[in-house]
Amino acid sequence: MTSTAMKAMRGGKASERKPRHPKDFYPTPPEAIRALLQQERARLYGHTIWEPACGDGAMVTEIRAAGFRCFASDVADRSCPDSASPVDYFKVQRSPGQAIITNPPYILANGARGASWIRHAIGMPGWSYMALLLNAEWDRSQKVRALLKEAPYSYRWDLGWRIDWDGRGRPSTWHSWFVWDPGSVERMHVRFMPRPQEHPS
Repeated sequence: MTSTAMKAMRGGKASERKPRHPKDFYPTPPEAIRALLQQERARLYGHTIWEPACGDGAMVTEIRAAGFRCFASDVADRSCPDSASPVDYFKVQRSPGQAIITNPPYILANGARGASWIRHAIGMPGWSYMALLLNAEWDRSQKVRALLKEAPYSYRWDLGWRIDWDGRGRPSTWHSWFVWDPGSVERMHVRFMPRPQEHPS
């Protein structure tokens, strides 16, 4: 098989693939957070939510529109409304919200980097609920499995649709909301999350 044919099977020429943003900034389409809020509204009632990778406010806007207080921050100021950016996440020693909900930077949340982002969150006091939007296969790497032996997630919501991150209409990856809830008796349980209604209720 020629190299050209191999590239075609992999989805196109290497030169056509977009490089990752230097600060791993990929705004989250609203239906992903909308679906979580629809499923977890009762659990989150009365909580202030911290979005520590708020970017331009894509998730923050949905969280606030659903009636929750949301403290927003990011390592860089990307014009998120009413955010505390810039804030170095790794220097925060206590969560400013009882719940942490975010789509963490890919390169800091996955096995190749030792899941450093998530390790820091797990060791941080102040929260009683954490939901992280991650690749559905996130928990399969050896380094992540080592982390989960120490701090297993409670349950995961497997999204029933693929997120279209770049708006090109060709999403190829499945994602899940991984939830740590110290008050839950579940351990690494799997739940199914349907595509959301247009607005949380």
